[in-house]
Amino acid sequence: MTGIGVVAPGGIGTKPYWELLTAGRTATRAISFFDASQFRSRVAAECDFDPAAAGLTQRQIRQWDRTTQFAVVAAREAFGDSGVLDGADPERTGVMLGSACGMTQSLDREYAVVSDEGRAWLVDEAHALPYLYDYFLPSSMAVEIAWLAGAEGPVGIVSTGCTSGIDVVAHATDLIADGSADVMIAGASDAAISPITVACFDAIKATTPRNDEPDTASRPFDRSRNGFALGEGAAVFVLEEVERARRRGAHVYAEIAGHASRCNAYSMTGLRSDGLEMADAISTALDRARVAPQDVGYVNAHGSATKQNDRHETVAYKRSLGDHAYRVPVSSIKSMIGHSLGAICSLEVAASALTIEHSVIPPTANLHERDPECDLDYVPVTAREHPVDVVLSVASGFGGFQSAIVLTKPGRLA
Repeated sequence: MTGIGVVAPGGIGTKPYWELLTAGRTATRAISFFDASQFRSRVAAECDFDPAAAGLTQRQIRQWDRTTQFAVVAAREAFGDSGVLDGADPERTGVMLGSACGMTQSLDREYAVVSDEGRAWLVDEAHALPYLYDYFLPSSMAVEIAWLAGAEGPVGIVSTGCTSGIDVVAHATDLIADGSADVMIAGASDAAISPITVACFDAIKATTPRNDEPDTASRPFDRSRNGFALGEGAAVFVLEEVERARRRGAHVYAEIAGHASRCNAYSMTGLRSDGLEMADAISTALDRARVAPQDVGYVNAHGSATKQNDRHETVAYKRSLGDHAYRVPVSSIKSMIGHSLGAICSLEVAASALTIEHSVIPPTANLHERDPECDLDYVPVTAREHPVDVVLSVASGFGGFQSAIVLTKPGRLA
């Protein structure tokens, strides 16, 4: 990983993002994008994003959904950080992006227009923007970045719900490993804070109703947790074959050493109490990375702040890491930036790489009273200085998806 670009709640750019995480600040607040008074959960982590200030033209702002705007701005930062495009072979350069919800805000808005605010059963397409087709295809986001980068290699989209941000990095890594590309631009973006999304999570009571305390609403592993806070954002990486990076003298944040994904084939939204599938994904990722459980120096948790998830992954860590589960620091950054669905795992991969880079473990904010069933070292409230050579990052998603990825300090396996 030679480049990182971030658009996140509380910070546009990698540096402000990392400063927010290590300070333990929260970016959750009352929803401001629309009138949320009719909803059960009215809390979210919104990005303070000005597309014009971020360098987008008026045509791009009008044409692109917020999801694409996030992805492009993050990709531009990653390109600049890496310097990879100077001399890169277009046919050996690819783009893979992840998203759970695609162009939700634009689709929500345009449906309201063509249906006359939902009053017309037969919609009138004459009132739709000419870009509506692109909004139906999340792959249009990857195409925009491919054009921006001049990438003529593999280009596509990965959409596996809330594990998309890990799965897309894993897929891009595999494309490099099997010789399909030398350089991959990979990451995920979601901007789904919209009435339809809020209504969907309201219906299953997955999001927090702690509307009177928005800044502390997301409380992973805390006894008082009662659901996640919706978020938005993007993180994009430049990944390249390690010898190529060394030859050009690139700065390497971390190496993607191993990954795995499983499905519980059990429930669309439910989790088995034994944590078996997540544990198996973790063990397989560690095996592929040639890393022993006791070598893991930090676990970047899924930590959604739902009661079933936090207990489920606690059990999975004990099953996969053994006694080391009680010694390794674990934290959830969703406590600070909310749950941005498909994008969050790429934001967590960015945090994992920066943990290796800076030897600082971001905290779990708002963790004051630990759930007795979540009895591991969840790094409460305050960041911890701690050298880390190996980070395990995990994700759990609707549909039963369980994914794990292992990042290592550059040169650890050399």
